[in-house]
Amino acid sequence: MLKPQDNERLVRVGPETPMGNLLRRYWQPALLSSELPDNDGAPVRVRLFGEDLIAFRDTSGAVGFLDAFCPHRRAPMFFARNEQHGLRCIYHGWKFDIQGKCVDLPNVADTERVAAGIKIVNYPAYEGGGVVWIYMGPKEKQPPHPDFEWMRAPERFRHVSKTHQDCNYLQALEGGLDTAHTSFLHNEDIGAKTLRNEDGVPKLEIFPTSYGYSYVSFRRAPGDANYVRVYQYMMPYQQLRGFISDDYGNRKKMATVAGHFWVPIDDYTTTTWNLLYAADENVPFTREFAEEDEKRTGRGSDDMIPGTFQLKRNKSNDYMVDRELQKRTYSGIVGINTQDIALQEGMGAIVDRSKESLVGTDLAIVTMRRMLLEATHAVERGEDPPGIDSTSTRAVRGFDSVVPAGADWQSELKDKMSAHW
Repeated sequence: MLKPQDNERLVRVGPETPMGNLLRRYWQPALLSSELPDNDGAPVRVRLFGEDLIAFRDTSGAVGFLDAFCPHRRAPMFFARNEQHGLRCIYHGWKFDIQGKCVDLPNVADTERVAAGIKIVNYPAYEGGGVVWIYMGPKEKQPPHPDFEWMRAPERFRHVSKTHQDCNYLQALEGGLDTAHTSFLHNEDIGAKTLRNEDGVPKLEIFPTSYGYSYVSFRRAPGDANYVRVYQYMMPYQQLRGFISDDYGNRKKMATVAGHFWVPIDDYTTTTWNLLYAADENVPFTREFAEEDEKRTGRGSDDMIPGTFQLKRNKSNDYMVDRELQKRTYSGIVGINTQDIALQEGMGAIVDRSKESLVGTDLAIVTMRRMLLEATHAVERGEDPPGIDSTSTRAVRGFDSVVPAGADWQSELKDKMSAHW
């Protein structure tokens, strides 16, 4: 159970809200690099934390993020001309570079004098890992660029995608941190036993870190052993998990690490970023495998509404739930992430957490909420929040393995859990 005032503090992400101020202290994934394919190409609309922006790649290939509306008379910059190192509003020709500086005022007589005092709201950009990142916080507190392991994996060994969710980021994040639900919601064959559904009551341990926490789930496995899965929660809303000892569904055996970011568009909508990368260069990671995995999760190319990041299986059609299929699977909904989205969106845009009844397997969720709440207060006190320094997260990865019952899992897995790339 969460007090209503604490719930409000966690879910509201707009400008000058406690959570909004916290989230703006981190670099955020904003666009796939492929969404800005060409220098001087078409601008792209971006909405983050309730702010409307325009992204564009200029003549040199650098990316800029500007206010979605011209500071002259608030004309939409989406229709602007992208030309010669700047974005030119088509209403009166005012032009701005990626730093937000006005470089031309063709409808003003004394152009040089007026332009010196005119800027458009702009935010720094960084490109890495096939993603365009944005920093929206105070410029004097800008942290180092992100340097996660998946970003350093060569392009042919990684895959990044994104999907849209019609709910607050927090319930999506909570679903990602909830290891217990995989034994039920994602049980694709009720009669089969796998490492993830044979034991529906995993035991959890939390290990606080400088970037958030590691959490470990222990499930009974055949042969007097335990299935141990090490997850990473990196502030404010990234999760990583391993697929090293995988026997889940029909997923082809391949050693990978996967994860998500759940980035707020505003209080009521979220972009879910999906990560998958090979554990090392010996893994035969291919584009075909990545697409197969996307299809397994319900977000393959044929599962998306063309030209969007919206699933065809969505709230408007009850996620195409098949009640006959549900007699053989737990949910009757096709796609692992589609199942998650159906439940998370079905809770409503924002959950009233004062009505919850939490249990022991919710430990990771409760711990995350406490950390986020404390981080909002830390920022209000003028302190830095956890995890903004990329050196604290660059060597972090998820992992899983089967270890003998009673064995010291940390000793067993110590040499296998460090980042490879």
